[in-house]
This record gives sequence, C-alpha cells and structure tokens, in this order.
Amino acid sequence: MTAVSLVARCVHGLEPTVAAEILRLRLGTITHIGHREVHFRASRSPAPRGLALGLRTADDVFLLAAQGPDAGTSRKGAAALAGLADAADLAALARLRHDHGGPGALTGVEVSASFLGRRTFTRYDVEDAVGHALAARLGVGYHSRRGGGAPPPGHSGWRVTLDGERATLLLRIGERPLHRRAYKRRSVPGTLHPPLAAAMVAMAGVEPGDTVVDPCCGAGTPLIEAARQRPTARLLGFDLAWQAVTAARENAAGLPVAVARADAGRLPVPDGVADRVLANPPWGGQVAPGGLLAASAGRWWAEVRRVLAPGGTAVVLLPGVAELPLGIRHGLTPVHLQRVRVAGAETFLVRWTAPRAG
Repeated sequence: MTAVSLVARCVHGLEPTVAAEILRLRLGTITHIGHREVHFRASRSPAPRGLALGLRTADDVFLLAAQGPDAGTSRKGAAALAGLADAADLAALARLRHDHGGPGALTGVEVSASFLGRRTFTRYDVEDAVGHALAARLGVGYHSRRGGGAPPPGHSGWRVTLDGERATLLLRIGERPLHRRAYKRRSVPGTLHPPLAAAMVAMAGVEPGDTVVDPCCGAGTPLIEAARQRPTARLLGFDLAWQAVTAARENAAGLPVAVARADAGRLPVPDGVADRVLANPPWGGQVAPGGLLAASAGRWWAEVRRVLAPGGTAVVLLPGVAELPLGIRHGLTPVHLQRVRVAGAETFLVRWTAPRAG
C-alpha cells in the first residue's frame, strides 16, 4: 500500500521541534521541512486511528491532497489554483481522513490560504477559487471567509499554501485545528499559544516525578501541557492576578496542577525545590510587571535561581536577546536559544541551567 503523506503546520521557528515530535512518536519519516510546515510519510498504513491528532507542538495536521506549481503573482494565477481541487482524489481522502481519526464524510467546505511574497491577489481570491471547485465536486456548500463569520459545524477544513515554488492543497484531519485545546475554557492577556507551551515542556525535558514551577502561570497553559505529557510530575503555578489564578484553576480542572496567588518575586516555595521552571514572564508587552517585578526585573531572575534545584533547567520565553546578560549575572547559563515568531512578533525560547552542587 502506498505510504500516506501528511503535513503538520506550526509556529514559525518550531519546525525542528515538530519534526522531532513526529519522529519520537514514530508517526513517520520526515520528507520536507519548510516555512511553518513539516511534511512526513506515515510509517504505518493504516496508522493507528487518531495517532497523528496527538501532536502537541503542531498547530494542525493535514493530509496532502494535491500539489502543483506556484500560481505566480497575478490574479489569473490565483483563479487557476482551482485545478488543485480537480487533481485531488476526494474519495481516497475521505477514507484516509477517517482512518487517521477524523470524520469520514466531507460535508461542506471551508478553505484557508497563505502565501509567501507579494501578490496582486488576496488570500480570499485563492480560497474562493479552490473552495468553489471543491464544493462543486463534492456537491456540498462552500463557506467563504471573506465575511469573517465562522463556518457552519461539520464543514471540512482545507488549506492552500504557496511557497514560491509549489502550490499545495491540504485536508485537515480533525474537526478543528489542533491548537484549539478543549481545556482552554478561560483566557487572560498574554496567555501562551498551546503548541508553544508544549514546545517549552519538551525543551525543558520534564521527567516523571519532576517538580515543575511556573512563577507567572497566567491561564495555566504550560503547566497543563506538562500534565498532558508527564501526568506524574508535581506541577505548581503562581500568579499575582486573581483573574489569572481563577482562569488557570478552571482550565486545569481534573489535572494534577496546583495554582495559588503569589508574587513571582517572592514565591512561597523552598530553595532548590524546582527541577524545572517554565515561564512566560510579564516583560511589559501585553502584561505589565507588577508587585516586586515592577521595581526590578533582576528580582525575577534571582527568584528563578533560588527555586531551581542544582543542575535544574528553566525554559523562558524572552521578547529579545537583551535579557540574556541579566539572567547570566544571576548565575544561570543559557544552553539553547530558539527564535520563534508568534502573532507577528519575534520572540526567543531560551533554555537555562542552574549550577550543579559542589
């Protein structure tokens, strides 16, 4: 049987992390890594149902439906992308979607599009050209995204990408994107994108039985992702804002995550208690620092150093590299830096280690 080709979409900068997770889960063989995409061939056919939907660091996962040359920059080229719909084997895709854990029937059509470089057409032009063609072949309705409204329930999700060389048509396996976690019932300003939080957990190397501390836990996303990956870890979250504490407790309901109100500059835990620290501190972007952190950013780094066990690891999301010297001055050593782009902003995931005893 021919191997099935799949594509995981992700935050720009997390492509190597997603590829590593695909290999760790033995989902398949990596065939291409591009801008926000990791292509792979399923190693087992049929694959265990729903296995690909278990990816934590990917925004979404799709079946590769069709490929062709990039449409170029003209509006006429955008219209020609309807040919991708004609090239797709819709019956086979419906079967494969069901085999991989998604719905079987292709009811309704919704298309999202993205492209690299400047074009004389919009993504809506691409979406409508491909969407109308798919809907006509399937004999179902098409929901255009031009109006901004949500599609009716049950519509199949399709994606078109143009990278300057290739035009690619993808079919979402699940009913909704993977990054829309069911647990995310409450949110607060500055809340982390769940796949990015999952990447932080992977970078930290959280092990069963570890004590994990998040000094500024917000809605609890990193700790909840840690609970999904390492349910036997001891997970402690703190935040100065009652709104965040309430949100984190509601999101983490039923999981082994303890959340309390506390100042990140004076955490109510003993010295050296944390094997791992996960943090997206309030650097003044969406959330202004409060409490002791408002007076001194150094206070935050000093507290991270205090609570980390000898040889412990901290993974911190930084808005820029200018923060690195301050962490170093407080006795932490940066051992890995990964640039990621979230909501158009460049940020950095940095893994730090604390000195070992003796």
